[in-house]
Amino acid sequence: MSALNYWHFIVLGIIFLILIFGIFGALKQPEKKLRFPMIFTVVLITSLFAAFSIVVVDKYTKEAKLYKFKNKRLLSIEKIVYTGIVKNEGKHNIGEVTFEIKIVNKGLATGNVKGGSFYAPTGFKDFFSTKKGASRPQSITKEFIVATNLKPGESKSFRVHFDYPPYFSNVSQFAKVYAH
Repeated sequence: MSALNYWHFIVLGIIFLILIFGIFGALKQPEKKLRFPMIFTVVLITSLFAAFSIVVVDKYTKEAKLYKFKNKRLLSIEKIVYTGIVKNEGKHNIGEVTFEIKIVNKGLATGNVKGGSFYAPTGFKDFFSTKKGASRPQSITKEFIVATNLKPGESKSFRVHFDYPPYFSNVSQFAKVYAH
């Protein structure tokens, strides 16, 4: 499985040439005590530039889209199931497609953040709990790898599930897919 395409190799080749010329220039330095810091600086800068360039090339050469996105809440086991299809819309292979879902409880998504929008735990167990003012998260973000090795134009269906917080009501959902 190779997530790299020819654009990655071109950019990394240019960065490697910069590294070689930087090291060569540092070795030609007449003062010997400055050689190591110069080499270290060149290696550090080219490494950071290589990592950044891989992310940038991925962003512009790999394109995944989400189709037929649906969800279903299973009340009996307090889970939520998401299904859909991811498709490679780009011209290059995609190593991994990550599906990210963010669910937000009422109030936070619409900007209505009055005092009643936040969950305040109540009940017998919470009454005797030593943690005063304990709050539960009002947004949950989950990531799942839903496809690997997608060729251009290829699609794959997926199904993911996770525990649904029982105190959520009026939920807003935000779904994204990322190609790596």
